[in-house]
Amino acid sequence: MSQDLSPSGNTSLVERVKNILMRPKLEWPVIEAEAATVRSVFVPYAVLLTAIGPVATLIGHQLMPIRVFGSVYRVNLFGGMISALVTWGLSLLAVYLLALIIEALAPSFDGVKDRLRAVKVAVYASTAAWVAGIFGLIPALSWLGGLLGLYSLYLLYLGLGRLMRVPEAKTIGYTVVVVLAAIVLWAIVGAVVGSIMGAGILSAAAFSY
Repeated sequence: MSQDLSPSGNTSLVERVKNILMRPKLEWPVIEAEAATVRSVFVPYAVLLTAIGPVATLIGHQLMPIRVFGSVYRVNLFGGMISALVTWGLSLLAVYLLALIIEALAPSFDGVKDRLRAVKVAVYASTAAWVAGIFGLIPALSWLGGLLGLYSLYLLYLGLGRLMRVPEAKTIGYTVVVVLAAIVLWAIVGAVVGSIMGAGILSAAAFSY
């Protein structure tokens, strides 16, 4: 018997990723109509996709040491694994907190206050940013992943209007407030991960080629 990897039982994970990225205006109504639970949206979809960036970054830092003023520092493997696990866990927490914010703010913009709909928006709108994490394989191009990940803002805009049933005239304002909340959440994640990096992930000894 094949394992069901669908986000909610009737759309495969790969299809969902492809559809939300390539045809979001058509996919959001499908997502809205799907019978789902918070757990079925998170597992395996969010659990797997949030791991892309941390795993890619871990591999990238092992293959390509960090250069600083002519010296080369290699990220300690154990420390890198700890950083990847913390990033993965905090990413899952952050997207759930974002869903709570989306839910709480919806009535202020004449939308519906619905936990499942908010979780769907937070998770599926994050797809582009999560997939773009693959650029972590090449640290020098990680900025490109961040740039391409901005597509998630457009996915968020579409999802908020459709699933939270916010009037079109108020969708932009709603999106801006949610994005600001997301920036704060990710700043916290970045600060925590950065503190771990600064606590000894880099090998103490520098070496040069």
